[in-house]
Amino acid sequence: MGDVTGDGAHGPADFALTSFVGRRHTLAQLDEELRAHRLVTVTGPGGVGKTRTALTAAGKAKLPAVRVVELASVTHETQVAPTAATALGVPDQSNRDAIDRIVDHLSGTEVLLVLDNCEHVLDASARFVIRLLNALPGLRILATSREPLGIRGEQVHLLAPLEVPDSDAAAGAGALDHVPAVRLLVDRARSVLPDFTVIPENREAVVALCRRLDGLPLAIELAAVRLRSMSVSQVVRRLDRRFHLLAGRDPAADPRQRSLRALIDWSHDLCGPQERLLWARMAVFPAAVDLDTVERVCGFGELSGDRLVDALDGLVGKSVVVADRQGEQVRYRQFVTLREYGAELLAESGEVSLLRRRHRDHYVDRAALCVTRWCGPHQASDLATLREDHPNLLAALAWSAETPGEAPAGARLASLLRYHWIAGGFLSNGRRWLERLLPELESGSRERAETLWSAAWVALIQGDRGVARAYLDECARISDTMDDPGLQGHVRLWRALLNLFEGDLSAARELYRQAIEIHRSQGDVGLALTASFQLAMAQAYAGRAREALATCSAVIEEASAVGERWNRAYAHWAAAISHLHLGDVVRARTAIAAAMRIEQDFRDGVCTALCTEVCSWVAASSGHAADAAALEGMAASVWHRIGTSLQAFGPHAAHEGSRHSTRVDAELGPERAAAVRAEYARVTLAEAVRLGLDLVVHQSRATRPLRRPESPDSPLTGREHEIAALIAKGMSNKAIAAELTISPRTVDGHVERILRKLDFSSRTQIASWLAASNG
Repeated sequence: MGDVTGDGAHGPADFALTSFVGRRHTLAQLDEELRAHRLVTVTGPGGVGKTRTALTAAGKAKLPAVRVVELASVTHETQVAPTAATALGVPDQSNRDAIDRIVDHLSGTEVLLVLDNCEHVLDASARFVIRLLNALPGLRILATSREPLGIRGEQVHLLAPLEVPDSDAAAGAGALDHVPAVRLLVDRARSVLPDFTVIPENREAVVALCRRLDGLPLAIELAAVRLRSMSVSQVVRRLDRRFHLLAGRDPAADPRQRSLRALIDWSHDLCGPQERLLWARMAVFPAAVDLDTVERVCGFGELSGDRLVDALDGLVGKSVVVADRQGEQVRYRQFVTLREYGAELLAESGEVSLLRRRHRDHYVDRAALCVTRWCGPHQASDLATLREDHPNLLAALAWSAETPGEAPAGARLASLLRYHWIAGGFLSNGRRWLERLLPELESGSRERAETLWSAAWVALIQGDRGVARAYLDECARISDTMDDPGLQGHVRLWRALLNLFEGDLSAARELYRQAIEIHRSQGDVGLALTASFQLAMAQAYAGRAREALATCSAVIEEASAVGERWNRAYAHWAAAISHLHLGDVVRARTAIAAAMRIEQDFRDGVCTALCTEVCSWVAASSGHAADAAALEGMAASVWHRIGTSLQAFGPHAAHEGSRHSTRVDAELGPERAAAVRAEYARVTLAEAVRLGLDLVVHQSRATRPLRRPESPDSPLTGREHEIAALIAKGMSNKAIAAELTISPRTVDGHVERILRKLDFSSRTQIASWLAASNG
């Protein structure tokens, strides 16, 4: 079990934040059902533990890979496939449908996909599942939903609440530890009251509480929190009154649902007025957010200033809001059921439109900040923040597109997210929203012009030159009518890129010079640097390698002075090609290694693919044909994942790639070269950067391709091999997390799975096993 992509998607172990109590028989039954059926849907009422049970069952499944897609943050049915693609680490840098990219990504693998929280997008989830199951014979799906998906062949598993003690157990003297509901209550109570235990004085109340809550895990966990300030008997007395009041409202309703609703109502009653208000307002967030976002969106009126912080602290203490910590970073989220409850409160308050607008405007400001300080040291951190905010960004765009009069502001957000779409890895999402908002924008308006050139840039990267040309033509008309130099600079910059990709180098060079002059006159150094590194490419392929190197050197020097790294990486890449054209392989190697080191932070799929290609060219030019073939395989894998190819970047780049590939075939022989390429044909973006760096930096060794961290007869996945190798070097889990830019919790889960798969009891055994397996 493990990562399919290794690019940051979650496995079941990532979610195991608390102990899993009971359900041994349920897990065994789910294991049998997963063996017999390709689709198993765990159903049941809210709060019954569907998600946790499914993740635990997936963690125990004997399948090569397990991946998790959470749909809780999805706010529209059209977001199901894109959300899944993002969770699975499928690069979003092509104009193909997300589901087609997922199918290609998972093709040929045996994967258990956990599709969590389908109920609010049931029809879209069903269509998504049908498509995947039809296209991927090695795929099994474990879904969670409050109701079945309704698909032929679906095995429905109705998850019952935890077993509760018999009524006569209250008067007995035997132990209650074997009863799952009691075990859960005691386990969670000890997190707030470490000495809590079942004693004769509270035994009757414990039995009553578990029975009154019908064994619902969420209800028990919420009740356990109250034990820090109340006795079990006091909790039961208050539940009795509340449950009695609600029981008469809807006799046809499921008692378990009434119990959960009663408990949430009761939790709401225990909140102060400001806590209740914040609970309602936070329903506007479909996913976790930072404190700044909570304050800016929800902090007005009665929640101004410190009152919001106090209310948030109270909600965290009452387990209405969860605080997720990673180092000094804290993000806040709500369980789905509690957020849905808050949404009802928000609807009743009359503040929905106000909160939605404040939510959207906050992300407009955040995206504008990213653009304003793009040419500086904050690029990687700003992109990382926007990646975390992605579900909220989509929700803001959806509300803007669907609400009369809000399209211009939505288009402003979409265009300001330009670097999130391009460098952050969400091209398809960007183009989808830019093109969805375009028809709603007034002809000749600034918002339309900004949206047009932003969409043209995305289309060019996706290789859709005809669409890009049409967008730029309309943008040019608007910019000329408005006599706006900034817009005219954008038209020239992206027309130059269009010419470069079409092989018209002379026209491209002239337009780049004009664009650079305009953007510098407007004070936009970042775009001037972007135009400059692209100009260097046009110069290099026009036979002006020394001129290109001078251009790259100027970009690197200016970018370095202000801490800018994204344009700098591309300038190093262009410099590497120019050095190769001059026959200076040593300097080419140094330049491309510098670009790849920057890519470790940015995760820009296009730059990774281009850099890996040049790494291959450097290896081929150095006489390391086997390494070159390995790098060719990696590059092909990355191109496939992002849905484009080197050919999309113009005939000159394509010809150079073909020339080096022919050289590798001649030196290795076509059959051996093809075998080496195939060995590396499924690496991830992160692996391509790491392996590419290793090869290009250490090419002084014998010409043998780096061993792929995965082999067909190994019990470990590629990511697990990677972590095992770092363990063998003596690195701690924390150090491994920093090296691979993943969370320590994720590393902990991988290490546990490695030890379990290899049947080892300690990390020291891993090094010996790895040495033996590598021969």
